[in-house]
Amino acid sequence: MSDITIYHNPACGTSRNTLALIRNSGAEPTVIHYLETPPTRETLQTLIEAMGTGVRALLRKNTNPYEQLGLASDSFSDEQLLDAMLAHPILINRPIVVTPLGTKLCRPSEVVLDILPDPQKGPFTKEDGEVVIGADGKRVSQ
Repeated sequence: MSDITIYHNPACGTSRNTLALIRNSGAEPTVIHYLETPPTRETLQTLIEAMGTGVRALLRKNTNPYEQLGLASDSFSDEQLLDAMLAHPILINRPIVVTPLGTKLCRPSEVVLDILPDPQKGPFTKEDGEVVIGADGKRVSQ
């Protein structure tokens, strides 16, 4: 059983890159396909609390439910935003990664490097061709 968990959407390039970076450190995480198996309200609240970001910061804006529900309005309470995310899991921004070193929304994907317990085992290039980890296993400066 892994001590790393990723809330993953395989259709998302950022999520795929994040998962690949985790695996490049030698870890095999617990992968939760959150659109198929959404977190409970308690789990979602725990994740938000652990990230220290607030509910709105986890809300994915470029989705149809966001526009349709008018969620850009500041009139929604945190509880109402949680209700919307639970009813429409696509509103939960991703990927969220939990490790012994912390919990983060990994956008961009290389944010995961800040919370991985083990170093990268080799080079890594994102799907778009951006080199993130060099041949020496070290992060490439941008």
